[in-house]
Amino acid sequence: MTPEVSARESPAGYVGVIGPSAATAHQERLAEEVGRQLAGHGAVVLTGGHDGVMAAASRGAHQAGGLTLGLLPGTTRHEANPYLTVSVPTGLGEMRSALLVRSCAALIAVGGSWGTLSEIALAVRTGIPVYLLDGWRLDADGPGADGPVHVGTAQEAVDAALQHLPGGRLTGAG
Repeated sequence: MTPEVSARESPAGYVGVIGPSAATAHQERLAEEVGRQLAGHGAVVLTGGHDGVMAAASRGAHQAGGLTLGLLPGTTRHEANPYLTVSVPTGLGEMRSALLVRSCAALIAVGGSWGTLSEIALAVRTGIPVYLLDGWRLDADGPGADGPVHVGTAQEAVDAALQHLPGGRLTGAG
């Protein structure tokens, strides 16, 4: 079931869910729960559109009736996971990460890979809040440094990310 959204309606907000395509089963379960909860609050779930964490978050959101958007690195939709409402083949390769980061009010990183780390770093440098779940152990250093925040559960990650959407915390089934 795909929700209908008119061209004049604006979605409640976008939250990126990032993580490795070669995720563990535990990370995929966490990502699926994150996607489900975000969709339950009306957020659009934005991912890189591939397997692993990206597919799991999209699956959770899709099953909850939410909107999912995948920014693909290549030039074809054939590489997209089957849970995307919209897939955009950017042709940008890894550079699509900048598009993903800049399109979100917040990011939730589930697990870690080098690609995930680059997205985290870009988000921190551009002021996009990042919540880390079961992945990289990163700490900001220096005066006034605003780095990623470690969270322990999918619920904590979603609650934190929702605070950055237009109007603050969304309402809905969560």
